[in-house]
Amino acid sequence: QVQLVETGGGLVQAGGSLRLSCAASGSGISTYTMAWFRQAPGKEREFVAATRWSGGTYYTDSVKGRFTISRDNAKNTVYLQMNSLKPEDTAVYYCAAGRFFSPSSTYSRSADYNYWGRGTPVTVSS
Repeated sequence: QVQLVETGGGLVQAGGSLRLSCAASGSGISTYTMAWFRQAPGKEREFVAATRWSGGTYYTDSVKGRFTISRDNAKNTVYLQMNSLKPEDTAVYYCAAGRFFSPSSTYSRSADYNYWGRGTPVTVSS
């Protein structure tokens, strides 16, 4: 069993920065692919970024160059550094963990993730 707890959300002005953290507990955490998804009001949950246990990273196009995902396996924590925030980044951000992916996976499919946190809200004002 894996438990995920997100922190770091809040209100920020456009152009500002936030760093989200996801504290994970459970066995074998370091072997999981960890990801961030987000869900804006009235919209479906969407992939933001993922990091494999080996360190590979993946991003949705809209955040490339602005967001950075990283992980500290010693602390069982995953981070999402968000810079140059835009009002369209406003959403609840969720941390997710998964272990089994197809060889061709881009790690962006929510159904592939078995464990989810409760989310942390991010609001970007214009």
